[in-house]
Amino acid sequence: MRHGTWEPRPAARWEDAFLTGNGRHGAMVYGDPTDERVIVNHHTLVRPNGSEDAGPPALAAGLPALRAALLAGDTTAADDFGAQYPHLWVQPFHPAFQVRVRRAGEGAGQGYRRRVDFTTGVVSAVDGGRRTDVFVSRADDVVVHRTTGPPKALSAHIRLDERLAGLPADLRFSRSARLEEDDGHRAMAVLSLRTDYANGRTAFTGTTLVTVTGGRTKTAADGLRVTGASAILLLTRVERHPAPADPAADQAAALHALLGAAPGHPGGPAAPGPRDGTAAPYSRLLGRHLPAHRDAYLRAGLTLTAEAAERELPGSELLRRPAGPALVERLFAAGRYHLLSSSGVLPPRLTGLWTGDWDTAWSGAFTTNANLNLQVSSAAAGALPEVSAAHAELIRRQLPDWRDNAREIFGARGIVAPSHTDGESGHTRHFERAYPLHLWAAGADWLLQPLVDEALAGGRPDPVLPSALAETALFYEDFLIGTGPDGPLTVVPSYSPENRPANAGWVTVDATMDIAAARHALTTAAAFHPGHPRAPHWRALAARLPAYRVNEDGALAEWARPGLRDTYDHRHLSHLYPVWPLDEINPYDTPALAAAAHRALELRGSENDSAHGHLHTALVAARLRDAHLAGQALDRVLRGDFFHDSLMSAHYPGRNVYNADAAHTLPAVIIECLVQSTPDRLVLLPSVPDRCTEGTLRGVRTRFGAHLDLSWSGHGATAVLRPSAHRTIEVVAGGDRYPLALAAGEEQVLSIPRRA
Repeated sequence: MRHGTWEPRPAARWEDAFLTGNGRHGAMVYGDPTDERVIVNHHTLVRPNGSEDAGPPALAAGLPALRAALLAGDTTAADDFGAQYPHLWVQPFHPAFQVRVRRAGEGAGQGYRRRVDFTTGVVSAVDGGRRTDVFVSRADDVVVHRTTGPPKALSAHIRLDERLAGLPADLRFSRSARLEEDDGHRAMAVLSLRTDYANGRTAFTGTTLVTVTGGRTKTAADGLRVTGASAILLLTRVERHPAPADPAADQAAALHALLGAAPGHPGGPAAPGPRDGTAAPYSRLLGRHLPAHRDAYLRAGLTLTAEAAERELPGSELLRRPAGPALVERLFAAGRYHLLSSSGVLPPRLTGLWTGDWDTAWSGAFTTNANLNLQVSSAAAGALPEVSAAHAELIRRQLPDWRDNAREIFGARGIVAPSHTDGESGHTRHFERAYPLHLWAAGADWLLQPLVDEALAGGRPDPVLPSALAETALFYEDFLIGTGPDGPLTVVPSYSPENRPANAGWVTVDATMDIAAARHALTTAAAFHPGHPRAPHWRALAARLPAYRVNEDGALAEWARPGLRDTYDHRHLSHLYPVWPLDEINPYDTPALAAAAHRALELRGSENDSAHGHLHTALVAARLRDAHLAGQALDRVLRGDFFHDSLMSAHYPGRNVYNADAAHTLPAVIIECLVQSTPDRLVLLPSVPDRCTEGTLRGVRTRFGAHLDLSWSGHGATAVLRPSAHRTIEVVAGGDRYPLALAAGEEQVLSIPRRA
């Protein structure tokens, strides 16, 4: 199956739960027919831990002395800069609770099958005459959960259960169960679970409206008991709110409204049929949800030449065949599905939108020095503007905090992004001697780059982008220092996440990433504001930045400052930022620097085998036209046991630490290996992996404003371009380079000869 995955056994671990979400609520479906569990998540659920009110450290007054020491050659001057401030992790992301339906009867039988349909977002489980379906509505923002069985055969205990791994001891819970009607044919009840955080100021409340067809329903101390029913429909919402508020009644009323009217109201839903009164409301809710989800998911897709039998295997079996194209095809589809499902009010976290553990690794944060950036990297080319919009929303919310960072830490105007955020606060407060991320200044440029790509691909910039670019340029006006009004500029203090020179401290001078980010921020701000009075000055500043350095190994150095020695065995590739995503260094315009970047990539180790490091390597290798190195990096992830049966991924090999980096980044890797574009160039089939020697990639958006479908095999390839604007681009295909004039609305068909 190309647009879904399935398993013949129940999921015993929450990590193997099939996932559904609408970018606000998420649901994880696991358990077996006798103990069905749906973990409910919400993007806004972060637990106060003392960091929520902390501002950025006030370090600006000490910056001149630090700069002087670093420029004088004191390579450890910054080791304790900011040490008087505590290392505060951001508020940890956590689950709300699990909706638990414990049913009488036997466990999974021979006919058991669970699946997730990527085109609909519906997770289903079938066992004999019993069936469960769960989805999260994009139209109505509700978790919809329906269970059916033979007439009068369903008996169950239904509970909202907070008891998940890592449950803190300092939370306070209050629950209620209220039966609203039960006429022997249909029963309606409301379950509510309120959780108060230890700070006494914040809480969240979850409400489930239960509709039961047939049988009898009674309240119990901790939920509901249903006997002899034919169908059960549960609608669930969660809301984080100030502690004095009590939204349960409003939540219940809103859920009733989704069914048509309040219970007993004469204008309510039509009388239920003889067996199942849940079918009509379920169908209505699904019908409203489908267009938004299905249309987005199906805009782009990958089809490879795979054996039909292999394509139909369960995901767990397919993962045991990492050499086949069917696995790449399914992981590409799953990556798009999970990325779309986790993007809405916010973009994906380290865990996407899902966790079954109250103690999520690295706080389940948004980490912005590689992880979030990699996860959203396919949004523009992969035709998912919903993901770009969610990413823009995170930035929009945090701009005031980013201004505080620039002022308090660097004494500058403009904006500086944090390296970690919980989605609420955008303040930088991550002091750690080994990872001095409080002095990293390049984050805003990297976070804005996906929005630049979206503006180029979609033809319309998000409203937040032009002003944020201008503020980033304003920061560099104040931050960069030089000798004289026209002399060369220096970036100091400078940090290359999350690495250090072999012969110096963590914070130094002129890290390659910092130079690239400053140059890109200044020139891009000028390009988006050609009439801005500061635009000429921004371009002039960009021209005064240091040149990149090639070290004694012939590799692009991670620090342009002479004398700083490279540390190669590291998971991050920060110094290759000008290759990917920026395209500043490429084989066509800067072949010598591209060769040096390629040498740096060859020398790079993988350190602790983090998934993001391998796929970052693949993205850079694809830009440098090294199919072997890109395929090798992809192979390490496919063969390294990084994927759970759910096709969500892990951070480390052996499915260690639930993490969305590999799952969400893999589609970007495949696209970059097959199609690359800039505002004036199209590169076709630059780095085709061995698993992808024949297939079709459709619906890709280019950065010159065209949609592209590509079919390729050993006999050659065909690309169909549908441009939205008049322009002339360069086409690079195999060994050929030629100009191509595009006319808006006129389809162009390109034939590419067989690759040598």
